Amino acid sequence: MPPHAGTIDFDHRTRTLVQRGGLARLGELTAPLGRRALLVTDAGLAKAGHLRRASQSLEAAGVEVVLFDHVTPNPTSADVAACAKFARNESVDVVIGLGGGSSMDCAKGTLFLLAGGGTMADYRGVGRGRGTFLPLVAIPTTAGTGSEAQSFAVIADDRTHLKMACGDKRAAARVALLDAELTLTMPHEVTTLTGLDAISHAVETA
Repeated sequence: MPPHAGTIDFDHRTRTLVQRGGLARLGELTAPLGRRALLVTDAGLAKAGHLRRASQSLEAAGVEVVLFDHVTPNPTSADVAACAKFARNESVDVVIGLGGGSSMDCAKGTLFLLAGGGTMADYRGVGRGRGTFLPLVAIPTTAGTGSEAQSFAVIADDRTHLKMACGDKRAAARVALLDAELTLTMPHEVTTLTGLDAISHAVETA
């Protein structure tokens, strides 16, 4: 028998909390990681009331909230650069991605630029991150991307439109908060497409 037969070596860097209504615990989960949080999201989440609830939970736990709500679908390197510049000027010490894959990927991309500078093109590939990454809390509002559970940011080059996969273990979320109630306010089309996305990922692993 080979010397490593039957061995499982699992390096799981993310605490995963699955709880209906768990968004109310965001402050409790974030406070040990930092006291000035960059909340990365899109304008639609505010309309659903999730942004207000997230901010209330953070503030109740003594965490200041700095909001970046300009995330667009399939974020580009220019979007991430704008978010990182904003975060740097605000001196944040923890990053929260709230939304679909676009919000979480923009938040992860921001970690790369805050830690190592440069542009997202510098980090295309695996393990090219530099410096010390800020902690990340990832909160998906759809059930399809799985971005909260892995360490890659998929960012489109704003000039060529090429999608760049930028991965580093340090970009993995410290905490993934899965609250099923957040998925109930998604438009029917988004729910359908992300459901198909989840099925596709499952088939790929088979």
